[in-house]
Parts: sequence; C-alpha cells; structure tokens
Amino acid sequence: MNKRKRLSPKSSKPKRSMLKTKYKTGERMLMKGNEALAEGAVRAGCRFFAGYPITPQNEIPEYLSWRLFEVGGTFIQAESEISAINMLFGASAVGARVMTSSSGCGISLKQEGISYMTAAELPCFYASVVRGGPGLGNISPAQSDYFQSTRGGAQGDYRVICLAPNSVQEMGNFPKLAYDLADKYRNPAMVLADGLLGQMMEPMGFTFDFIDVDKLPPKDYILTGCKNRKRRIINTLRMDSDRLEKFNWKLYEKYKRIKENEVRYEERYTDDADIIIVAYGTAARVSIDTLVRGREEGIKIGLIRPITLWPFPRKIINELASRVENFLVVEMSIGQLIEDVQLAVEGKAKIHFHGRPGGNVPTGEEVLKAVKQALK
Repeated sequence: MNKRKRLSPKSSKPKRSMLKTKYKTGERMLMKGNEALAEGAVRAGCRFFAGYPITPQNEIPEYLSWRLFEVGGTFIQAESEISAINMLFGASAVGARVMTSSSGCGISLKQEGISYMTAAELPCFYASVVRGGPGLGNISPAQSDYFQSTRGGAQGDYRVICLAPNSVQEMGNFPKLAYDLADKYRNPAMVLADGLLGQMMEPMGFTFDFIDVDKLPPKDYILTGCKNRKRRIINTLRMDSDRLEKFNWKLYEKYKRIKENEVRYEERYTDDADIIIVAYGTAARVSIDTLVRGREEGIKIGLIRPITLWPFPRKIINELASRVENFLVVEMSIGQLIEDVQLAVEGKAKIHFHGRPGGNVPTGEEVLKAVKQALK
C-alpha cells in the first residue's frame, strides 16, 4: 500500500522538507501524465485548485486533493464547473497561483468565467484533457476541442495562451511555463492534452526547482486591503462604449505582443522534405513514427509540431510552404488544426488531411499510407 505522509488539519503549514524533497529536480520517475501535470503545477506555485470530476482528467484533482494540503494550499471540489472557475477568479484576484482542470464538457461550462478573467486581466492556469465528442461523447482520447481552446470559447474579443504537450515529460514541465506566461501577460493560459497523454505512464523528470511562492514577483493589481495604499478595483463591466473599445484595443496590443514573442514549435527534418506533416500532441508522436518509417523507405518526410496552438506558428509554416509542395495535417478530429495550417500556407502549397475522430488514434502505418497518397 502506498502510504502518503499528510499534515493534520491542526497543522496545515507545510514542512520545508516536503517542499524540497518531493521529486528532486532531474530525478527520473515513472508517472502518469495527469499526475505529472498536477505535481508540476504544485512545483510551479499552484496553491489553489477548484474543480469538478470528469474522465479522463480525474487523476489531476485526485492528486491535488492531498498534495496541495501538504504544501499549505487549498483544494476544493466545487459543486459544478461554473462554481469552480468563479472561485479561481476570486483567488487570483488576491494574488494566488490558481488552477482548474476538466475535459471538453466541463471546459464548456467554464468558458464564461474564463472570459471574465480575461476581461479582469487576471492570470490563471487550467488544463483540458480531451475526450471524444461532441456532446458527452465517450472517454477515449481525442483532439476535437482545438477550436474551443484556440478561438476563445465564450463572449468577447479575447484569446487564451494554449500549450500542447506530447509527452508525460512536457505534461509535468508545462505548468510552470503556463504560470509564467499567465503572470507576464495577466491572461489565462492552458495546457491542451488528449486523454491518452493524461492516462499514459512514462519516465520523466522535472526540469525546474520547487518555486518559493513568497519570492514570486509582486503584483500591483491584486486586492490585499488598502489601509496603507490607494484602493484597487478589479472589474469586467465597462458600460461606456468608448471605454470598452479602448480596453479591447489594449487587449489587441497585448495579444500582438504574445504572437510576436511566445510562439513555440518543434521542427524535424524539414530541410530536404518533399512533404511536411503538421500535428500536435499524440498525433505528433504517431507522426514521428511515420517520419522514421518513411525515411527508411526513401520518402523525405518532415514534421512541424506546434507547441503553442495559440499563438500558432504561422511564420515557419508559411516560409516552408514557399519551397515544400505538400503538407499533411494529422489530427484526432474531423479537421480543426487544418484551418490554421490553411491560413498559414496562404495557398502556396497543397494541404492534405488525415483524421481519426471519436476517440480513435491513428497509427504510424496508416499515416504513412496517407503520405504516399498525397505524393501521388
């Protein structure tokens, strides 16, 4: 039986030894993706979590239900996803690094609150571990929530920084990046992972030290009581049209800076490629197998893996389209990523598609067949 040392309710202050010795930096261990993400969030400074169960992300709240207690944080299983996201609004407003997680159905319910946090310019981190859809769908892995995550799923002109891991290693390390970006730009940031990444186990090691939340940069907008300073107001309501327009242009400039400075992607064998696969998450892992198989047969295949789904790596794809005639988009959906690739290519190259919706995962062999078909 795995025994976990817990603090008693009468002594909720974390012991310094717990903060320092839980998974040493660089130490390799076997972890499930959801648990790696949860531990990564704690290491990155998460001290408040509110959420509601849904498969295939349930290991995240289960893990945090005892782990946050060990570091003096707060865990709340809310009565609904709507309650959870509004709890994050309040906790972020007083300066905490906050988190929630869900799958597509639950993220839909949180979208209004995410829009509110964007309008209040409050940072938060959340994770979406995608299951098959639409509707309740099933609990198998999918990538059909791409639009939901990259387009701003609720009301208003807003965007959310969206990171797409493709391994348990990245599941564990991306929460820190998400928190840092969220704080830097005062904007929600998320990790989008399919259910396979959440459930699989791999060796991994955290690449960053446990963060001392007391040493994080101060925030000059949070509500901490104004006895010795001018009052601060956090608000999402701007009834005057000119004032709201001015605020929207302010957001536009912020999103412009994010697009200029925070694009991330992985590039493999594109220098001599006759066809380039564009894929993220599990589909990208499968496509790496395709790349190896194809190269062994003399087929020059390259790969672009977007790591930031928003901001999307349009520039590199556009540049490659100037000399590569064919692109193949591989997704576990009926085609959502393909629209961003089409916008990036700007008609310079042919775009082909291979999709597996409904919770089905493509194989390297079938993607190779799609490559060969595209090159005919």
